[in-house]
Amino acid sequence: MPPKKVVIIGAGITGALLAHRLLEEGADVTVLEAREKGAGSSSRSAACSRQQFSTPATVRAMVYATRSYERFAEDFRCEPGQGQVLVQNGYLFLYNADDPAAWATAQQQVAMQRANGLHDVEVLRPGDVAERFPQAAAESLVGATFCATDGFLHPDVVYMEGFRRVEELGGVLRQNAQVVGGTTANGRLVAVQTAAGEEFRGDVFVNATNAWAPRVSHLLGGTELPISPVKRYLYFLDRGDQLDDRALMTWPMTITPSRAYCRPENADQLLAGWAHHADPEPAFDWGDQDLIDAHFFHKTGLDNYGFQLWMQLAEALPVTAEFAGIQATTAGFYAVTPDHNPLFGWDPKLPGLVHAAGFSGHGAMLGPFSAAAVAALVLAGRDLPAVVVDGVEVDLRPLRVDRAFDHSEGMVI
Repeated sequence: MPPKKVVIIGAGITGALLAHRLLEEGADVTVLEAREKGAGSSSRSAACSRQQFSTPATVRAMVYATRSYERFAEDFRCEPGQGQVLVQNGYLFLYNADDPAAWATAQQQVAMQRANGLHDVEVLRPGDVAERFPQAAAESLVGATFCATDGFLHPDVVYMEGFRRVEELGGVLRQNAQVVGGTTANGRLVAVQTAAGEEFRGDVFVNATNAWAPRVSHLLGGTELPISPVKRYLYFLDRGDQLDDRALMTWPMTITPSRAYCRPENADQLLAGWAHHADPEPAFDWGDQDLIDAHFFHKTGLDNYGFQLWMQLAEALPVTAEFAGIQATTAGFYAVTPDHNPLFGWDPKLPGLVHAAGFSGHGAMLGPFSAAAVAALVLAGRDLPAVVVDGVEVDLRPLRVDRAFDHSEGMVI
């Protein structure tokens, strides 16, 4: 029988969209959040949204997620002007002439992406880049890939409007309700307890806590999840007087050959980031999300990581060399899996528990698909080989909790 009562742990983007989906399917839904909605990765995300991935299942999933975000205002019954969650400036991947292997791989990936429903993706030659994106140093390029329907999200709108609609549909959101334990009956999870001593019973419990997911699974008696919480940093670069504000707002999300990236945050600033080696922090606390190591703080000398990032951007986008400077550094945790693909599925060890976590920096963009896929698993009462969304079948086997991690996502930034 389909579950009547579902308890979702975690009130980020995934929790909001999943709760909405299950309520529309007729379930009774309660969402428990340890702090306030969006207080984890959802409010600290770069919030980018792209369909250009190297895993076919992820490409199909993101084509669906993009279409869902395009109709968010309608689906969530938003007031006029309140439901614009997706800005589609596009995603531009740049490839240098001195790395022909990377360029060959990029072209193969475009062919795969088109075969899996991403018809908007283009292969650009250096002349095309120079004409369409004059801010880029096209003379050093061998080519680029571009998808105009990619872009970035307003994550606060997603979870704020998402939970508004959840509560309108009769769902319950309990904030400051940290889950600290669970109760089993006949080997099945039947209830969870909060730090305040409250108990919430249910037919199914969904662990949607992302970087916190391994510890939540552990305290409930579930399987050990292969998720590593890894600190990532974002920087905000002021344009100064070197570029018109309207011009800045048209820039696509741009990924340089070194994988440093940037996108417009507003008319005056670029948001920028650059992946780096970092040791996992499995014992991190809430306050650790905003702690910035001195090496990564933008005011710590000229050898800090933010300044190095700025120089990488200036090499690929010369006008940024004349920008006014970095004004802020922020931080948060990625929930990284061995293959950089999320975990969707029933816990192999504890019946009654479902996981939706391990997004490896892609949780915000995958939100609508995560909701559709996990809702299908919850309602089926078992793992499924695939899910059909908007008439398209998406293979779920590369995303199972108990999979072999033998195919890594290649387009990680």
